[in-house]
Order: sequence, then C-alpha cells, then structure tokens
Amino acid sequence: MLSANTLQTLEILRDPSTMKWYVVPLLTMVGYAWFKELDKGNLSRVLGALAFLGVDLFNETWNSLVMHLSGFAPVWGTHGPSAYQLLIGWNIEIVFGFALTGLMATMMLPKDPKLKIFGINNRILFIVMNSIGCVFIEIMLNQAGLLVWEWAWWSAKAPWLIFLVGYVPFFAACYWIYDMDSRKKQFMGLGAIYGVNAVFITSMALNGWV
Repeated sequence: MLSANTLQTLEILRDPSTMKWYVVPLLTMVGYAWFKELDKGNLSRVLGALAFLGVDLFNETWNSLVMHLSGFAPVWGTHGPSAYQLLIGWNIEIVFGFALTGLMATMMLPKDPKLKIFGINNRILFIVMNSIGCVFIEIMLNQAGLLVWEWAWWSAKAPWLIFLVGYVPFFAACYWIYDMDSRKKQFMGLGAIYGVNAVFITSMALNGWV
C-alpha cells in the first residue's frame, strides 16, 4: 500500500494547476546565469551543469521505479506544495536549484585538474566536500518535513548511502564533462548520459511508471 505522503504527492504530480508565478523569475535567474557563462565563453561550465542535471534525472527516474515496484514509497519524496511536481521526488524548485549547483560546482575548481590540496587531487576533494554539504542540506530538509525518507536504509542514520548514491555521481559527472579536453568528447559524454535517460524514461512512461 502506498504511503500517505506518496499518495499526497501523486495528487499534484504534473498538475498544471499548481503552477505559481515565482517560476518565471526563477527560470529567468537560471537562464541569466547559464547565458552569462556562455557569453563569457565558458561552454564547458554549462556542459558540466548539464551533466549534473542528467545524472540527477537518472536518479529521480529509478526513484520513481522503486515506488512502483515496492507499492509503498520512493526512496525519497518531496512534501508540501510545489509550483510543479515533475516526478515523485523531483519538483521544479529542485531542478532550478540543481541547475545552479552544477554551475557553482565548477566555479570553485582550480584551473589545474591535477593540483593537489592537502595531498588530495582537487577534483576528488571537491566531489567529497560538495557531496557532504549536500547531504547536510538534505538532512535539514528532511527534518523540516520537506523531504521525506520512508525506508530505514535511506535516512540520517545512514548518510553514507545518500552521499555515495545521491551526490557523488552528480559532482563526478559534472567534473568529468567539464575537464574533457575536446568538445567532441564533452558532447559524446553528455549524449551517453541523456541517451540512457531517454531509453529509461521512455520505457517507464510506456508502462505508466513515471
């Protein structure tokens, strides 16, 4: 039986009547940030942000699959009103936030991908630090009742799983695409990420699972 929170979220899933005006300024701010980087010639930064979002979309899709296969709840779900609920654990507010997170994640990087900080490769260090920071934010959102965890193995008591599955792949993909030495490789990498997503989401949609 689906949990109460899951049922509540499903009631507003992709319901256009929930749309709010603040979506417009948020979209404008994200667009401004992305196009400003493009205007400055920082295409790699934007491609890295797209990789971040692409891996997030993959996670959100299998999260929906868990809900349907278990008949109980997703691994994580959102709670409360949203301007638009795209998937069971993914709303428009999260999308806009992560669209900027991907950009910011590359802005803090040293130019030299091989530079070591405290004896650790800076890319690995920032993947770990950023992932830990995001886990703390998730825990705060959970305590505030905005992010719901209904499986014992995915909780504040087991933050390492949220760290390893929930965020390390996001930042790793972001930096992987960002650091590639050619546009061709970057676009091929993004194509692989979004190609997998397209197949996964299409198969889920055909079965009515998203």
